[in-house]
Amino acid sequence: QVQLVESGGGLVQAWGSLRLSCTVFGRTFSSYALGWFRQAPGKEREFVAFISWSGGTTDYANSVKGRFIISRDNAKNTVYLQMNSLKPEDTAVYYCAASSRSTIFTSNRYEGSYDYWGQGTQVTVSS
Repeated sequence: QVQLVESGGGLVQAWGSLRLSCTVFGRTFSSYALGWFRQAPGKEREFVAFISWSGGTTDYANSVKGRFIISRDNAKNTVYLQMNSLKPEDTAVYYCAASSRSTIFTSNRYEGSYDYWGQGTQVTVSS
């Protein structure tokens, strides 16, 4: 059984920063590629960022590119999302997800490509 546990969400003012963490329990962390998604009220869940098994490949949604940084620490079984210059439109529940599929590199922006999901952490950005 694989479990993903997010933390680090909260309330922050616009232009502030937050760092989300997601720790993976139960399997070899380095065998998973990881993604961050978010879901704002009344909207569908959307892709935010992706990082490969080794950390050598990353991908970002256009809306966060240049402001968010995804990273991973395989020794701590944890993936991070550093969020800078936050905007009110970044308000959402943020989810981390894990995939062991070899096809993930061609489909890392799609929810269906991930096998395991965390419970989500709320990020609220005030104007």
